[in-house]
Amino acid sequence: MTKRAITTEDFMKLEVFSDPQFSPDGASYAYVSTRVNDKKEYESNLFVQSLNSEKAKQWTFGPHNTSYPRFSPTGKYVVFQSNRSGTSQLWLLPLDGGEARQITTFKNGAGNPEWSKDGKYIIFSAQLEEGDDVTNQKELTKEEKQKQKEENSKKPLHVKNLRYKSDAQGFLDDKKSHIVLYDVEKETFTQLTSGDFHYGYQDISPDGKTILFAGNLNEDNEYELKSDIYALNLDTKEITKITDGEGSYYTATYSPSGKKIAYLGHKHEYLNATLTKIYLYDVETKEHTCLSEGWDIQVGDMIAGDTRLGTSESGPVWSKEEDRLFFIGSNLGATNLYEVNLSGEIKERYNVDSHVFGFTYDPNNNSFVVGVSTPTVPCNFFLLNEANNVKQLTDANRDFIDEVEIGTPEAISFKAEDGWDVHGWLLRPYGFEEGKKYPFVLEIHGGPHVMYGQTFFHEMQLLAAKGYVVLYTNPRGGHGYGQEFVNACRGDYGGGDYRDLMAAVDYAVETYDFIDKERLGVTGGSYGGFMTNWIVGQTNRFKAAVTQRSISNWLSFYGVSDIGYFFNKWQHGYDLLDDPKALWDISPLKYADKVETPLLILHSEQDYRCPIEQGEQLFVTLKHLKKEVEFVRFPGANHELSRSGKPELRVDRLNHICDWFDKYL
Repeated sequence: MTKRAITTEDFMKLEVFSDPQFSPDGASYAYVSTRVNDKKEYESNLFVQSLNSEKAKQWTFGPHNTSYPRFSPTGKYVVFQSNRSGTSQLWLLPLDGGEARQITTFKNGAGNPEWSKDGKYIIFSAQLEEGDDVTNQKELTKEEKQKQKEENSKKPLHVKNLRYKSDAQGFLDDKKSHIVLYDVEKETFTQLTSGDFHYGYQDISPDGKTILFAGNLNEDNEYELKSDIYALNLDTKEITKITDGEGSYYTATYSPSGKKIAYLGHKHEYLNATLTKIYLYDVETKEHTCLSEGWDIQVGDMIAGDTRLGTSESGPVWSKEEDRLFFIGSNLGATNLYEVNLSGEIKERYNVDSHVFGFTYDPNNNSFVVGVSTPTVPCNFFLLNEANNVKQLTDANRDFIDEVEIGTPEAISFKAEDGWDVHGWLLRPYGFEEGKKYPFVLEIHGGPHVMYGQTFFHEMQLLAAKGYVVLYTNPRGGHGYGQEFVNACRGDYGGGDYRDLMAAVDYAVETYDFIDKERLGVTGGSYGGFMTNWIVGQTNRFKAAVTQRSISNWLSFYGVSDIGYFFNKWQHGYDLLDDPKALWDISPLKYADKVETPLLILHSEQDYRCPIEQGEQLFVTLKHLKKEVEFVRFPGANHELSRSGKPELRVDRLNHICDWFDKYL
């Protein structure tokens, strides 16, 4: 029987897994499952599955966002965070039976809970204002929140800081992220950090005497894009800076003995195009060692997609013997599970041309539960034992997979004009027939320092289902192909990266005779939106274009984006005051009079990363020039609309993209 084609609404039928966590005895694991409910809202709940069972057991229920399950070392409790009370708070679930009880009632919520190694304490993060008392926190009622919202809407926003807004959080206030300790037996709270700084909890030493946190405690921190690892002595309250103050360092974790600390980061050698490195710190000798010296892979998961919800562990994680570290790395369009010994020798533990989006390690058996997505399967968990044998644990979205036609992308590789190898994938249209000509869409990723890869991507599958050949590639500037490659677009936006994309189209048209070269379309978001705007101002070979959350004017981007004040300097080598003409020369808006391609502009009203004025400028200019252009503004959405925006708005967005290409291609 022929399977049906994928539709715009189908992403709402998917179950998305994240954050696997082994139980202390290694016999089972918990995880988070997120889906869109009947009210077309996201809900996430906790599940647990025995390694000897084919079916998981649901732990939490209801239309809430529940996440971050963490087993106590004794196996007696699971702590998790949930907004079931109206604000994200911490809840404690006894594993010998009984209901979960709420343990925090903080006014601004609580999250990211972790246990001390002896299981006596839970350490978590809370947004606190100056003078807040953690021993007397009261969560606001629904009515109090509404009243506060109404009062705030009548007040002017008094801005004093350079960083006063964030795409993720909106307009920022004076609250700071602090670290709080909860005594499970005494049911008391102790604030561990203080002052006008943000503190990011990292780990607690095995002896319970020291915590690690990441942050910037310099007085000029709002002007510095740096982060260090610090140690806080819980007895003396003395803070010691561990890293050198010259870069960005994070994800620090103690070895099982507490003698060493592993952490990630870099010294900004290539600014935000620098590959992340793995470092070791010897607690006794104070010596730092870079384990990844000489590597040319990116530590961490850099794959772009639209069906990943929730966070997951990517490492580094210590082995039981303290002789190895495990982590996820991005390489050649895939993410793999790696291990590295303390001499820096690296080897792959799991590599099947897929997207490893998270893992959990069981020191009892030296085994892993690995979360994996592939281009044809949205997500599943697998057990990877010490001998590298693999056992599938889940069969998520089976009904969906059996019902719809999911295309398998064909990997392509070609030479750019200067000899660089460029990698990508091509999807054939639904119901493909030999001898027939099909319209074509080029997809361009954002970042630019991310990568397309071996993961399930609903938007790509949808366009193929609508009858398009879909090409998505990793032009220079993307991760996964080494330090020189990821740095190659800096100072050259619209140069080599543009030529790579045009070479990709040339290769596809010349190689696949079923592509109708008279019906080519292009789309992309963020950096991909910039590049879409750039392309239509440089060439008329595309008959339709859709630009999303884009950049059209680097001059104004400097002052309106939440990252503009440093992004221009880091990516182009100059900012507004250094060389306004140079910024204007690489601004797509400058070339608006040359645009002949019908252009659809999609933008979110609350996008603070690429603010909507970028779309407005482009629309007004093109419309004033009587070009073929339309503008769609999405209310209440930010830069993340395509990935985690309101489901109904995501459907609208996809429908607009498909309708535009249907109209012109």
